[in-house]
Amino acid sequence: MKINKKRKLLFLTFATFASFELLTLKAYASSFGAEIFCTMRDGGNDHESSWEAAYTYIKKQKGGLFKVSPRQAASQIVETVVRERQKFSYCVEYLDNLHPNRKLERDIKKEKEKSLNQAKKQELKRKRLERELEETNEQYSEESFDRYSY
Repeated sequence: MKINKKRKLLFLTFATFASFELLTLKAYASSFGAEIFCTMRDGGNDHESSWEAAYTYIKKQKGGLFKVSPRQAASQIVETVVRERQKFSYCVEYLDNLHPNRKLERDIKKEKEKSLNQAKKQELKRKRLERELEETNEQYSEESFDRYSY
């Protein structure tokens, strides 16, 4: 009975330290990911290259069976910048690019789909009219009529 209690205590201690280590790595990865993103943006780089560098670092540091999604990585960067406002005060202006206006993106996507559908309809209509024109041309003979020939 004593051996089981010691095993349980040992397992509980190991689980506690392991979970603490995993959480620390995640916090460190997101903190350094935010530092990469903010430093690159402040250095004059565009959003895409800064985001790719930070996201790649966060994914690499996370490891494990499941990967970090872009949305999770963006949230981690935002959380780090907000949590450490004094350190990342210059970076607040760049955070809006991490979470763009989803409604605006959906509206733009719908507008593109609508214009593509209209273009397809116009193309189908043009092809149908060309077919009808060819069919009517086949009905008439190829001879030309000279109305002044008597």
